[in-house]
Amino acid sequence: MNTPSPSVERIELDELVCWRVQVGDGTLLVAQQGAQILHYQHGTQAPIIWLSEQARYQRGQSVRGGAPVCWPWFGGLTRNPPAVQAMHSNPASAPAHGNVRGLDWQLLGIDQHDGAVTLQFAFDSRKHPLPDWPHAAELQLNIRLDQQLHLELRSSNLGTQPLVLSQALHTYFAVSDIRDVSVQGLDGCRYIETLEDWQERRQQGALDFAGETDRIYLDTPTRLSIIDPGWQRRIHLDAQGSRSAVLWNPWIDKAKRLSQFAEDAWQRMLCIETANIWDDCVTLAPGASHSLCLSLSSEAL
Repeated sequence: MNTPSPSVERIELDELVCWRVQVGDGTLLVAQQGAQILHYQHGTQAPIIWLSEQARYQRGQSVRGGAPVCWPWFGGLTRNPPAVQAMHSNPASAPAHGNVRGLDWQLLGIDQHDGAVTLQFAFDSRKHPLPDWPHAAELQLNIRLDQQLHLELRSSNLGTQPLVLSQALHTYFAVSDIRDVSVQGLDGCRYIETLEDWQERRQQGALDFAGETDRIYLDTPTRLSIIDPGWQRRIHLDAQGSRSAVLWNPWIDKAKRLSQFAEDAWQRMLCIETANIWDDCVTLAPGASHSLCLSLSSEAL
């Protein structure tokens, strides 16, 4: 049986321009706004990346689900280290997760080579200044689909002064039932329990889920794995350029307050946000760059 050639198709979802990519039995959907991955799946398997059933495709608004890019800070700016806050002239008014999620990026190119497809997006703050963030920087996201999905988020300081930032690939993963899955690879890691006065603790064994979860893990290994007995699969996250990750699930009560989010959707998703946050923030000298890389794959249990 012949494998179909890779394909790339431009489509529109309501107000957003998107790109649908097919490589083998793998399908990928990416929005040009925010260079946000919306969907990733192989064949008839359940999706690897989760997209909300109530997602809205509106200009200026991040889509719930997928893999939004959080930059040049993660979360609430006032919860970031002072050096990250100092990059902004008014931290108290800064939106959560920075500004680039809701802005159009430039499509630099689409390359098909060796049975893979690579999309290159860029955001240049010199051409599109961010409010109250007067710095010259370029952000580039390379998205490569072959038998796996590979992301490289490259930040470059184009200014004359050091640049300090936090960032994350805010990836939503699809799971059969959050109450039955676990995450391996965090044993022994320090973490910040944000739901209990931001106390620092240490993980013991695999991470299971029995309630709202919002933790910043530090000194993380290069590989984390989601174990999902319900779908009999294991999702692997292989990261480079990152020593921190956020694990998040809103559970029952918070899910009711989220936009573009069904009340029971907490059962079907888990966020693992590959990051540079807390004591893993990035300091770039003038002319320097940093790459945050993530590869996703899955296998049967």
